[in-house]
Amino acid sequence: MDDATKYRLMGEAVAFLNPIQWSEPFGLVMIEALATGTPVIGTSIGSAPEIVEHGRTGFLGSTETLAGFVEAAAGLDRGRCRASVEQRFSAGRMVAQHLRLFGELLGGRSPSGVPDAAGLHQNR
Repeated sequence: MDDATKYRLMGEAVAFLNPIQWSEPFGLVMIEALATGTPVIGTSIGSAPEIVEHGRTGFLGSTETLAGFVEAAAGLDRGRCRASVEQRFSAGRMVAQHLRLFGELLGGRSPSGVPDAAGLHQNR
């Protein structure tokens, strides 16, 4: 399946069910679902609590409770799901945060030849 088909199907779903059972350090698939405007229903294991805002962009619970969230997920604001990804996981935001961290590690100096993080974030 190509990416366009995958994202179309994901975007048309009521919710993305992600009953992960291991501590995934970064849940890219959850971010992809939210980027299509699809709420995420998953377990609160690994990175899920950092990605899914319970009751706003999806729901987190035990595997036994996940099915009970489907009806509520249908009522969530899909635009809010998309906006949460744009605000927290855009390339510009992530690069800006890395540059800010590098600047802190260098004692407040920006690495030479690299724009400051604020300017980069504004020009995503």
